[in-house]
Amino acid sequence: MDKTRRRILKTSLLGTAAIASGCSMETTEQTGVSGTTAFGTPLKILILGGTGFIGPHMVREGLRRGHVIELFNRGRTNSELFPDLKLYKGDRDGGLSVLEGGEWDVVIDNSGYVPRHVEDSARMLAPIVSHYCYISTISVYGDMTSGPIDEDSAVGMIEDETVEEVTGETYGPLKALCENRVLSEVGANRTTVLRPTYVCGPGDRTDRYTYWPARILKGGDMLWPGTPDDDIQIIDVRDLANFTIDSVEKRISGVYNTVTPAGEFKMGDMLEDCLAVTGADVTPHWVSTDFLNEQEVRLPIWEDPNGEFAPLLKVNGSRAVAAGLKNRPTRETARDTVAWWKTLPADRTEIARAGITLEREAELLEIWSERS
Repeated sequence: MDKTRRRILKTSLLGTAAIASGCSMETTEQTGVSGTTAFGTPLKILILGGTGFIGPHMVREGLRRGHVIELFNRGRTNSELFPDLKLYKGDRDGGLSVLEGGEWDVVIDNSGYVPRHVEDSARMLAPIVSHYCYISTISVYGDMTSGPIDEDSAVGMIEDETVEEVTGETYGPLKALCENRVLSEVGANRTTVLRPTYVCGPGDRTDRYTYWPARILKGGDMLWPGTPDDDIQIIDVRDLANFTIDSVEKRISGVYNTVTPAGEFKMGDMLEDCLAVTGADVTPHWVSTDFLNEQEVRLPIWEDPNGEFAPLLKVNGSRAVAAGLKNRPTRETARDTVAWWKTLPADRTEIARAGITLEREAELLEIWSERS
């Protein structure tokens, strides 16, 4: 195994469990502290986080449906958002006391990376809420050689479970431990674990997906990796938010991969989406995987289709679809991402935070042209 490649891939997914076996959709009619049922009546929802990339979409969707949303975070990221919502300001590392005496129906945890922190919050909130939704990641999967990945596939392990530093190597195994902590403290019948792939759409600060339409906007000769038939997978942040709110409304328990359907979205599809929504004058050059590996080039979203990590781009998401996940057309994601990108200041959009620079791209295309 190439540890450097594993670290790079895990880090790219970082920018967002063993108990998965046998977890299927269950709907319960449990009642929260405010006397609401799982269906129809507004819920009082506590979101741990809520102001990064994924969180605001969950907040807005919850508010759109008429729920009461309250937040717990440090007040450092996008602190200007949601001034009318109640904020419990605190740190997950020893700062949960601000939540004492609170009452909520459900909790959504999208800021948990360290098992000790997640265990503390789950233990504190388990007696209060009727349901706990934990946002995990497909990076939890460890063995990618035993066949197609689904929710029952083995997760990664970490030798020293006291490790708390989140790196490309530890991110996935730590998230798997976090899943286990929630299930242990809250119980499988009151827990939803969502494992998203590359989350994209308006507001994405990583630029992993955004790199592609943003680069196309610049026009000219553009490097595209592999072939148009290479598989990729994403999840629109708004689809993830919708399914998250669904899960707490309906008390959907279990573990779910939240991804676009395996095998249905290709690199060529993403190119067509980007061209359609930008209208840019671009000449794509498909460059071989062998050449990119030789040049040690890493590009976001895409993976060598014959490489070790290719299974992470063909993850089975049918369980989530059966439970109600709805994936919007990928072209809509491209359109709205471009519209959002165009609203950003020039110093933010000059160079994307992922991908390669124009200079490096031109250099690679020149070498490729000389060999072709």
